Amino acid sequence: MSRPKPEPVQVVKQRRDAALKALVEGVPYNQYLGISFERHGDELTAVLNYDDKLIGNPMLPAIHGGVTAAFLEVSAIMELSWSILWDEIESGRIDAETLTPDTMPRMPKTIGFTVDYLRSGLPRDAYARARVIRSGRRYASVHVEAWQDNRDRLIAQATGHFLMPASDG
Repeated sequence: MSRPKPEPVQVVKQRRDAALKALVEGVPYNQYLGISFERHGDELTAVLNYDDKLIGNPMLPAIHGGVTAAFLEVSAIMELSWSILWDEIESGRIDAETLTPDTMPRMPKTIGFTVDYLRSGLPRDAYARARVIRSGRRYASVHVEAWQDNRDRLIAQATGHFLMPASDG
């Protein structure tokens, strides 16, 4: 009995990239803040591209705490949504044509979000990675960390609790 031939790696990469693009573009706030995502396999890194409008204290200058919190929350929601969609993307049930901003599944809703501000965000790009701690049918917990120049010197970290969207079925 022979195994089916695997899909070409470029087809898989294109499907993953198209799904991530649709997921990110489905949240207009990402464009407003200048948040983009880099993908390496199933791992996402959020990038908050620096812009003068992000500065909250021009005397330091430092990125506004609300921007930092929003960046962490968006990163957590995107990672959780990505992890929910991953199996469907990998199986080919979701591709560039089926996943558009108009056909996006509903996003998880924030129940609670606690931010620890560890140091001032300087006027430069920031990065974040989220890790799903628990994901069930109704509830999920995510931890996210943000840094700028050095991953070991976090500017903030957060833990979020989310209500999962009802499954259609």
